[in-house]
This record gives sequence, structure tokens and C-alpha cells, in this order.
Amino acid sequence: MNRKNYKTPLTLEQLENGTDIALDFEKLRKVAQCPDPVVPVVVQDAHTKEVLILAYANEAALAHTLQSGLATFWSTSRNELWIKGKTSGDELSIKEVRINCEQNSLLYLVSMKGKGSCHVKDAAGQTRFGCYYRRVKNGVLEFVQA
Repeated sequence: MNRKNYKTPLTLEQLENGTDIALDFEKLRKVAQCPDPVVPVVVQDAHTKEVLILAYANEAALAHTLQSGLATFWSTSRNELWIKGKTSGDELSIKEVRINCEQNSLLYLVSMKGKGSCHVKDAAGQTRFGCYYRRVKNGVLEFVQA
């Protein structure tokens, strides 16, 4: 389970579709270095209650979400507004926006306008329903059947 002992880093394909655990424990440090302050956003299917995505929003992303009715985030890797589904067509329509008790995170309750919400495709080339499509079992990742 500890990737520090591995000599070669995982490729993007291995990271997104493999069974090795390679958690990015440095992600929050990277997020903290973004030019705009952000809060985490949990995205949940309003009907099934399945958690689909964990992303980040700055003030502009939240304002766009509330104005447009589409889930919008701040891409911490590209440092730009990310309107989910703008290029893929897999938009997430906002049903409700909630703020937690300490006002340091958001919950977007959404309905999908496409086939899924994850940018990663399955073996058949279809959009995955959500980003949490693997579980830890016996120290490795196992794909969860939808």
C-alpha cells in the first residue's frame, strides 16, 4: 500500500484505472498554494445520495454555480474556472447548495444531465457515474460494479 518504496511513479492511466493505491497526501498543500482561496465541495447525486466528486470552489465558482444552476468549480491544477460538463456534455444541474456548520465547505446536490460525472471512462469508454469507482480490499484497489 505504501508507494514511497516504488521507484517509478504511476502514469495517469495507472493512477485512474489501476489497482495500486497511490494517494496524493500532498494535495492539500498544492491547493493551499493556489492563487485564489478555495473551499472543498462535495458533490452528491440528489436522487441516489451517492457521493460523485470532491472538488474545490472559489468565490467566482460559487457565484457562477448559483447564477447558472450548473456545478462549477475552481480547477486547482489549471487555476481556472471549471464548468462541469462544458466540454464533455456531462453537466451537473444544481438542485441545492448547502454550507456546513463552520462555513468552510460546500455540498452540491445535483442531477446529472449526462451519463456520469467523472472525467475517467470505464473499459467500454463510457463516462463513469462518479469518481469513487474503486474500493480498498486486501491492500489493493478493487473496481466497484455499478
